Formats: sequence, C-alpha cells, structure tokens
Amino acid sequence: MTEGAESGGTSAAREKALIAMSGGVDSSVAALLSVRKGDSCAGCTMKLYENEDAGVPREKGCCSLDDIEDARSVAFRLGMPYYVFNFTEDFREKVISRFVDAYESGRTPNPCIDCNRFLKFERLYERARTLGYDRIVTGHYARITEENGRFFLKKALDASKDQSYVLYALTQEQLQHTAFPLGELSKDEVRRIARENGFINADKKDSQDICFVPDGDYARVIELYTGRRSEPGDYVDKDGRVLGQHKGIIRYTVGQHKGLGYPFPEPMYVLKVDREKNQVVLGREEELFSKEAFVPRFHWISGEAPDAPFTASAKLRYRQKEQSCTVFPLEDGGVKLIFEEPQRAVTPGQAAVVYDGDTVLGGGELS
Repeated sequence: MTEGAESGGTSAAREKALIAMSGGVDSSVAALLSVRKGDSCAGCTMKLYENEDAGVPREKGCCSLDDIEDARSVAFRLGMPYYVFNFTEDFREKVISRFVDAYESGRTPNPCIDCNRFLKFERLYERARTLGYDRIVTGHYARITEENGRFFLKKALDASKDQSYVLYALTQEQLQHTAFPLGELSKDEVRRIARENGFINADKKDSQDICFVPDGDYARVIELYTGRRSEPGDYVDKDGRVLGQHKGIIRYTVGQHKGLGYPFPEPMYVLKVDREKNQVVLGREEELFSKEAFVPRFHWISGEAPDAPFTASAKLRYRQKEQSCTVFPLEDGGVKLIFEEPQRAVTPGQAAVVYDGDTVLGGGELS
C-alpha cells in the first residue's frame, strides 16, 4: 500500500480502495461513499465457511449465495469490479477453531473480534496490499483520526451502533490504510442513502447472531465440528459440594442463570467453568461481582504501553456501557483493571477494551 494516506478515507489524490462487502446495507453504503469520494474502488466478499460445515442450510447465515448476489448487485450498480475471495481455511483456523477451543476450555469467546483481527484486517489487508490497493474500506460504525502522524480509533457518533469494541486489535499501520465511512452516520441515515440509490438490500435485516451459528445453538455446532460430545459432569458450589449434573461445559458461561436444568432452592448462577475437573461452579448472583479484571496480553493501539497507572473507562462485553476504572500496566505486557464499582460476571475469553473518552486505547482477552 502507498504511504501517506490520510485517516478516515480523505485524500486529494485518487486512491485505490478495496471495499469489504458482506451483502448487507452497511458495507454497501460504505462502498457508495467511497465511490462518491472519487476513489478507484473494487468490491469484494470474503467467503469464510461452507454453511454445511456448521449444519446450516446453504441459504441461511452469511456467506450464502444470496449475500454474495446482493453484494454483486450493489457493486454492479456502482460500476465497480467485484471479487469473491475464498478464505475458508483461514476462517476455520483463526476463528472457528479458536471459538471451539475456547468453549472446550471453559472460556466464552467473541469470534467477531477474531474475524476482524485475523480475517478483515490481516488476511484481507494482505490481499489488498498484494493487489496494489491503498486502503481497505468496511461498513463498521467507528472513526479514524490522525494527529501528528499518529492514528486514533474513535467510537462512532451513533452510540447505539458503535463497533469500536470489536476493533481494538487494530495497529497503527492498519489504521493508516483503513477507512470507516459510516462512522459519522446513524443507521437510519445509512438505510435512507441505500433506498435513495435503489440498493436491493436497503431494508435487509441486520445479522444478530454469530455468522456460523445463525440459530444460536453453538454447542451443537461445536460437537458437529469436533465430532466429540461434551461430557456431563458435576455442578458444585464454591466449597466443592455436588449440587447436580451439568450437560457438558461448552453449554455454560460465567453469569448464566437459565438452562441449568435443576429446581434449586434459590436462584443459582454460573460462577466458574472448570475444564480440568469438568465442573461448573454455581453460586448466588451477588458472588458474580468483582472490582478487578486481568488481561494477560494487552494490545495498545498506539504501539506503546504507558509507564504508570492512569484512570480511564473500560467495557468487559460488547453491549456494556463503559465503566470507570484505574488501569495498571504490568511489566509482562498485561494489564490489571480496578473498577470504581463492582462488575458483574467478569468472563474469561471476553474482551476488556479501554477508552479515553471516545478514543480506544486498546484491549485484550480476559483471563
């Protein structure tokens, strides 16, 4: 990619932009705005998995023929070349396998973060460089700014659609060669633009589920993928007393209350999933709260870790509102977070993302 690209997709020179198009309305409008800006654009869809691999009918979920045809239709309408890149092996290794391993290890993963990190902003980014594109463009709701040669990831102006949480792994180089045209728009504005331009997907529903688990039954997908049944084991309390039998640890996550399968004398919640003992530890809801969270490997978007503790805010899950905390950078590259208020269900495998106002400082996986 060429050097010196301005952040946010603005440049006086005509640049080559590769638009990641899922077939949805967001990436389609991102493509339109890139064309209007004067870039030399091409659209592409990443073929990530075979639906049948996850026991999903071909017409369901993302990567369906309908999604590809929707993306192709928009690209044709905009006069752009359009490509389909087969990244199924990369997706299987970097997203599905990591997803499966996490649940089998008693953690709760966020595969959207892995998909952005390893597929969109690594594999697709590399493909764009190979093909001579200056930048990649996606339909994420987030913003990129630049100041004195340093690039910053910012929250979208529409707080209800902000996706900065799943983008914390971006590097300075990637931010320099990425554009998020929707960062200052609302979803209603995006749909209006799509309708005004006759896009076939203007009113297409947003995907709400994990793309390769569109029916929400992730345990079934894991057992189908591995060919292994998750073995039953014991429910125990914090003192190790057996309370009943669970149906396999992949079916449980910290904070879970529903689906335990027993009429306990009081409401019970999952406090811990213990892979080594094949146990699920249960307790009262108040036992879920903690002021501390630990991230063993923290990614700083600036490329440099601070040398002293500082106050900030952090999110421990995608839909959570940021919470005030003190950030303690550790010598081994990790981070400890101490929150002002106790946080519910600090869940291993989820991401802690740290913010300074509307700027994402970085993030990492909770232990």
